[in-house]
Amino acid sequence: MTTPPATEVAHVQRRKPLRIVAISAIVASILALLFAYPWWSLVIRPDWPGAVTIIGTVVFAALLIALPASMVLSNGHTDRDRLRLVGDALLGIIWVVFVWTLLGEVLRLGLLVGGVENPLRARVVAVAALIISAALLIWGYREAMRLPRIKHVDVTIPRLGAGMDKLRVVAITDTHFGPINRAKWSSRVVAAVNELDADIVAHVGDIADGTVEQRRNQTSPLASVDARLARVYVTGNHEYFHEAQEWLDYMTSIGWDSLHNRHIVVTKGGDSLVIAGVDDATALGSRLEGHGANFEDALTGADPELPILMLAHQPKQVPQSASAGVDLQLAGHTHGGQIWPFNFLVKLDQPSVSGLSRHGERTQLYTSRGTGFWGPPFRVFAPSEITVLTLHSS
Repeated sequence: MTTPPATEVAHVQRRKPLRIVAISAIVASILALLFAYPWWSLVIRPDWPGAVTIIGTVVFAALLIALPASMVLSNGHTDRDRLRLVGDALLGIIWVVFVWTLLGEVLRLGLLVGGVENPLRARVVAVAALIISAALLIWGYREAMRLPRIKHVDVTIPRLGAGMDKLRVVAITDTHFGPINRAKWSSRVVAAVNELDADIVAHVGDIADGTVEQRRNQTSPLASVDARLARVYVTGNHEYFHEAQEWLDYMTSIGWDSLHNRHIVVTKGGDSLVIAGVDDATALGSRLEGHGANFEDALTGADPELPILMLAHQPKQVPQSASAGVDLQLAGHTHGGQIWPFNFLVKLDQPSVSGLSRHGERTQLYTSRGTGFWGPPFRVFAPSEITVLTLHSS
């Protein structure tokens, strides 16, 4: 193997700090915008009395410092969950306030046309934005913490044998067990799944934020999930922040089939179905030995005449599914945007944000909005779901 020249190594070493600086500058700029615009629109532009302006400015400055500080100090330290909760909550709050302050410009224009003068116009807009934001945050928190709705989806798979007709696949994904102890919620989700008469139950990744030991009390109810034919699991991108192989081993230990670039075959009514799974799209970049999405390995030895159900965490893995002749891919990852209008940004990175879509002549993709939530404990116009996919042969 040829050793890279010293000048090339030095160049790479110089680029790494520059990349970190560039990313930090971008993040800092985004944070500054998220706080600066609402501060100006809610505190400065309405021309409030001096005391209100001072207090509002101090509050915004404190929050601007607290958000990144809590994120940095809690990063990689799950024993600092309370600190992480502060950062997560502030991130969701400022996003909602920013969005609805921005949308307040529509009201401002209407008041201008109606002849309402400043500072009354600016004050009406500021108060309206704050009331709407508060209402959405309260509602969004309840939506995030509630038992997910059951969503029924019918999927026709022409290659599915008659004996497999009306096969019930229950999908959960993106549970993201983390700083908020949701052990009771986890038990309620399992109870809801067990009432759905599933042939197959699939967990499509992002099971938790943390290690198995740290999140065991929240994930242990999954051992009680009932399915007639199979319980299957694949990794999401968040497992690669916290010992993905440990999560694969844990799910195997509680009776699930961990589909780490492999497949199983299930049979019903004399007909068979291949259930395959691949690692998350980010797995290769994690440099964890033996990890990386490999569709070829996942289907090695599978009968090419049998229909294929593929578990792959990210919707953008669907081109590989289509190339591999997959009939239906189950994905999550997007959370449906989680907090509107973030779904429009998700769409820039993923081919699907939620629901059923077709890719090529054979392959269909179902993207779940997720069963839990990540980070900010809010869901706004993106409800969580437990999905029941009923597969039809015709």
